[in-house]
Amino acid sequence: MQIGRVIGSATSTLKHPTFEGERLLIVQLQTASGNPDGEPVLAFDRLGAGRGDLVILTNDGRVLQEMIGRETPGRWSVMGIPDAIG
Repeated sequence: MQIGRVIGSATSTLKHPTFEGERLLIVQLQTASGNPDGEPVLAFDRLGAGRGDLVILTNDGRVLQEMIGRETPGRWSVMGIPDAIG
């Protein structure tokens, strides 16, 4: 699991079939001190996170496959929206 901040959303007219109907966010992963940690990632979101929200992410593909009910090339998914960190 990792903490990240939502910096935007992604839309596409052409996408993998498993991405159809899914909400996709662009999330900047963060270190424990709140600094950016690498490049932003594309994450599936079924919890309704918005721009600027902190989110708890997982990159466990099996969790995502269970969430959407089939195999997918997607990797990151939102597991929670914390009330506060620290």
